[in-house]
Amino acid sequence: MKINEALKHYSLVPTRYQKRGKVSIVGTNKGTFVFKNQKLNLEILNYLRSRNFDYMPRFINDIRHDEYQITEYLSDLDIPKEQKILDLIHLVALLHSKTTHYKEIDLDDYETIYEDIDNNLNYLYSYYTDIITLIENKVFMSPSEYLLARNITKIYDSIDRCKNMLEDWYKLIKDKRKQRQVVLHNNLKLDHFIRNESSYLISWDKAKIGNPVFDLYKLYRNHALDFDFSDILNEYESHYPLMKDERALFHTLISMPSLIEFNDTEYNMCMKISKDIDIIYKTERLTTKKA
Repeated sequence: MKINEALKHYSLVPTRYQKRGKVSIVGTNKGTFVFKNQKLNLEILNYLRSRNFDYMPRFINDIRHDEYQITEYLSDLDIPKEQKILDLIHLVALLHSKTTHYKEIDLDDYETIYEDIDNNLNYLYSYYTDIITLIENKVFMSPSEYLLARNITKIYDSIDRCKNMLEDWYKLIKDKRKQRQVVLHNNLKLDHFIRNESSYLISWDKAKIGNPVFDLYKLYRNHALDFDFSDILNEYESHYPLMKDERALFHTLISMPSLIEFNDTEYNMCMKISKDIDIIYKTERLTTKKA
């Protein structure tokens, strides 16, 4: 069903169209609505409703059968981004609190997480060893290559720190048989939060059940350099405290350095490398801060 067919089906007369990313915002005779051509996980949606978590836009169509999600358009208040991120994390804590349950888990499940992280770290080490060997064999380095070469020791240090954190996490969970599970929004960023008379999370297309730290990890990856994450984590834990093993896993995940590929302009590569190195330093301060 195309947008025009959906409009006709729901007796909506369009007055204006606006394309914004993957969604279309359509003004109609009955108000303004957002159209998104994406299926939702109905089990997750029904579970959220059963837990009285209503902090999402109202659907006006039958999403069980329609190709489009059609939701009411919600305007966003102009508030400082520092306040907005705290409002977002408060809502995430509420989401996790309302959907908490415990799952029997086999040691193999933990070993899968352990092996995935360990394999990624080993790959990062090999990748950077290969690329720095190529760079150091050059007669003249480009500015971005020189920037990476100057900071390669810090990248190696972060890989080593992450391996030690991974071992510490595994010691904490190897004898556990239950894991705390929640509904994960799984795509947290400031653009997916709206604040007006209430708070709303949008873009639920990737929602799933899992460990709560994965929402925190995604948010950190999207905004590590934008905010003081100590304040954000304090706000979250004031409503939904992390368990010791969850905090250890979160610290491990955010401490993994990014894989830097030389596939952009020289200016953009210098910016990217500088940003990734800044994140390494900021993450080290965050994960070593004493409670």
